[in-house]
Amino acid sequence: MRKTVLAAGLCIFLAVLGTLNAQIVAPKFGSGLQITGQDTSFYMKIGLRFQTLYLAEWDITDDGLSATDNTDSRLFIRRSRLKFDGWAVTPKLKYKMELSLSNRDNGGGNSDRYSNAANTILDASISWNFYNGFSIWAGQGKLPGNRERVISSGNLQFVDRSRLNSRYTLDRDAGLMLLHTHKIGGGDFILNETFAISSGEGKNLTAANVGGHGYTFKVEALPFGKFQSKGHYTGSAVKYETKPKLAIAAAYDINKNAGRERGQKGSFIVDDSGNALGKDLTSIFVDMMFKYQNISIMGEYVKRMAEDDDPNVYGPEDDVFGTYYVGSGTNLAIGYMTPSNWELATRWTHINPDEGVANDEDQYTVGISKFVVGHKLKVQTDATYRSIDGSDNDFFYRLQMDLHF
Repeated sequence: MRKTVLAAGLCIFLAVLGTLNAQIVAPKFGSGLQITGQDTSFYMKIGLRFQTLYLAEWDITDDGLSATDNTDSRLFIRRSRLKFDGWAVTPKLKYKMELSLSNRDNGGGNSDRYSNAANTILDASISWNFYNGFSIWAGQGKLPGNRERVISSGNLQFVDRSRLNSRYTLDRDAGLMLLHTHKIGGGDFILNETFAISSGEGKNLTAANVGGHGYTFKVEALPFGKFQSKGHYTGSAVKYETKPKLAIAAAYDINKNAGRERGQKGSFIVDDSGNALGKDLTSIFVDMMFKYQNISIMGEYVKRMAEDDDPNVYGPEDDVFGTYYVGSGTNLAIGYMTPSNWELATRWTHINPDEGVANDEDQYTVGISKFVVGHKLKVQTDATYRSIDGSDNDFFYRLQMDLHF
């Protein structure tokens, strides 16, 4: 029902625009439906995308890959998104809105903290370039954390993000950001800085804040100048860089009195009476993206710490009511793009949680992708072997088609 209402609402919206004599164009596949007001007082781009995913997973009961058990497979819509972005009154005043439509994409709202509603809204923000390279951003969206998370799920090198991201990401949150970009010297060297103040508890919350707030600072250097088509936040060498391009970034986040076990994500930490418990959680990220001709390399490292080096959150009687996912992680991905837009890529991810949090694990992934129209129309497949200390290992295979209008 909700999806039907959204579709009907979009049709009505476009019909109303038509009566207002707005200019509506669709330049080419993948560029969205573009609308400009007759008086040029606004611009909007509407996009729709979805990912159809097949997933098969096997538990490995000993060291031999042939000895498998507990096979599981499924076919489903991994993501389905409706996107709006553009500017109002002046190109310096930009906005973005992104809605999730698939069940897999908008779950997790069955709680009073979300007013028992699905997490449909992903992004809803407005930014104002108020002076030269300075902009202020307000609303809900991705925090400036690890690079792989900031990369859109439609622009990933593999079928999905790594285990480092799922364990340690800052994810989306609501708040304010101050952004600055400028060149150093007279050359191509670019420096980007971002400072964010956010709720610290993630997206779409309607309940009162149970902990403190999150404070994030990120600095990024592009010593050889801009990548083509924002390639420093795009997976794979879909654009041919004739000269080496490099982006290096570091981010620091402190979530004061963090109310969830993974900062902006995970279970809320409360005692038996429902009272919030927590302590400060600090995350440090270092990452890079390098591209040259057919080669792309991305690397990430994260370290997350609780304020007293104890991941557990205790009640008055020293009962454990929550455990923060703290520790470190490393992620490295390398890809080679052929002239016919086939890519072979490999990724290694190492997760090293603190003692008492979880077991160490390593993931080894090999992927093959065919980019028909860049990331706008592609087919991706990958296979991953996961090794977990003290537990049975597993192997999973994924095949995904991605279409982005």
